[in-house]
Amino acid sequence: MAGKQAKLELLEPKLNDPELWNDPDTARRVTQEATQLRRIVEEFRAIAGDVQGLAELLELATADEEDELAGEMTSVTTRLDTLYRETLFSGDHDERPAIVTIKPGAGGTESSDWAGMLLRMYRRFAERHGMQVELLDLVPNHDAPNGIDYAQLIVRGERAFGMLRMEGGVHRLVRVSPFDSQNRRHTSFASVEIMPEIDDTFELAIDQKDVRVDVYRSSGPGGQSVNTTDSAVRVVYKGGTSEEIVVTIQDGKSQIKNREKAMTVLRSRLFEREEQRRLDEQLKARGEQKAIEWGSQIRSYVLDKQYVKDHRTGEMRHDPDNVLDGDIEDLIWAGLEWAAKSELVA
Repeated sequence: MAGKQAKLELLEPKLNDPELWNDPDTARRVTQEATQLRRIVEEFRAIAGDVQGLAELLELATADEEDELAGEMTSVTTRLDTLYRETLFSGDHDERPAIVTIKPGAGGTESSDWAGMLLRMYRRFAERHGMQVELLDLVPNHDAPNGIDYAQLIVRGERAFGMLRMEGGVHRLVRVSPFDSQNRRHTSFASVEIMPEIDDTFELAIDQKDVRVDVYRSSGPGGQSVNTTDSAVRVVYKGGTSEEIVVTIQDGKSQIKNREKAMTVLRSRLFEREEQRRLDEQLKARGEQKAIEWGSQIRSYVLDKQYVKDHRTGEMRHDPDNVLDGDIEDLIWAGLEWAAKSELVA
């Protein structure tokens, strides 16, 4: 809590600076951050005061009065748990929408079907929490009725990126395959990438000479008018490194809107690449032998033995059907708590 108090004190001079309001977007972000920090700090102080007051009353209370105070203590404990979860959102971009990219691993139909199951899981999670989902790109796998070879979507809602950021990595499925006539057990993998949506209000220089934009006919769902016009957009970026960044959007009928969305995703990927570079430098400076890389296996879903296990937190569930229907909130909270503890240790 001391860290949040210190951060709030650093923001106060900015809020009192008249020049801040010359940039409405920056002013809005700073004001929102300060309001959130102030609410957390004030609630912590209120809870601390209530705990102290209850402790003093308990010292003098009779047995009957202790029973009455127990209810108030339960209420304070609930408020404290809620406040604790608030402290897990410490990232600069937790309030931003989340760009979710899902890709099957090697394994053909099996992995594509698994990727489709993950897509449904995250869409159901978003629905459960009143979040909006916008599908940017979808490449179905025609050998699996619900399978996909690629999917990208934006999840918008309260702390969308903050809630989903620890879901990035490789997800492992073990099951008796519905596609195997001999009913053998198969293991499938799919990768999930989570990025904050970085819009054009964020300062990130992109040299247009490094950007190539191609338009082509959409091959995804959307109806005849989508599939017969050059509405799909492919943006290829090559600047500063030998590695190209390719973004494809074939969401709707408007080429202009698809190009805007593609540039938003490109900005997000460039931001993520820069953040990864900084992380690698920090790990190298600390002498770390093993980097924390995107793509490391984070969770296993073992359907024939009826469990889901997160390999980072040790969190276990024995109702995989509910998990795959989007009931993943406890897994998410455990991941956020694990990340906060890891940051403290680092």
